[in-house]
Amino acid sequence: MARVSLSKAQVFRDSMSVALPVGTYGIAFGAAAVANGFSVIQASLFSILLFSGASQFAVVGVMGAGGSALSAITTGSLLGFRNGLYSMRMKPVLNVHGFKKLLAAQITIDESTGVAISQEPRGEAAMRYGFWATGIGVFIFWNLFTLLGAFGAQALGNPSAWGLDAAVPAAFLGLVWPRLIDKQSKLIAICAVAMALILTPLAPAGVPIIATVLLAVIIGWKPKA
Repeated sequence: MARVSLSKAQVFRDSMSVALPVGTYGIAFGAAAVANGFSVIQASLFSILLFSGASQFAVVGVMGAGGSALSAITTGSLLGFRNGLYSMRMKPVLNVHGFKKLLAAQITIDESTGVAISQEPRGEAAMRYGFWATGIGVFIFWNLFTLLGAFGAQALGNPSAWGLDAAVPAAFLGLVWPRLIDKQSKLIAICAVAMALILTPLAPAGVPIIATVLLAVIIGWKPKA
């Protein structure tokens, strides 16, 4: 029993070490959403219902730049597609049904999946605990900080005058940077930046992001030598 408790404590520590730092990025999203014309309620509902950091930033960034709703939805959907792939990996581990299955789908994100997989040497019970602890933790912190960021930006009066519209690219960089761990990911990042810079003055808002996502998919599917 003591060993089980110790294992859970270790998994919980691992989960919170991910959940809290990631959740704090919600303050950047809340500020960016208000800076780009969203209300506090809209920003909060966005985080609660969509709950996919990169997709949320993409939608806000596209619409804030004057892009169409279709471009924003397409961009967000492409970025969120990976969560569906994560669910295929986690389904046999979680083995949930009914309402619990819906809850699991909502919190299937990079962080919950990553922590769960990292616990594999400790067994499936640890994987499940890591998934739920991380997913719920990120959900709580992300939504709390979204609300704080949105209220803070609203209190400033004109968020754009304070440069808060730059929160979108800054947050994207913060989300992506820790994931650039090998040559391929760094190459994709460099190519995506170059493509975005080339397309931004030429293409409608939203198209550069969609193009860079497709570029990442193409390179990611290329068989490794």
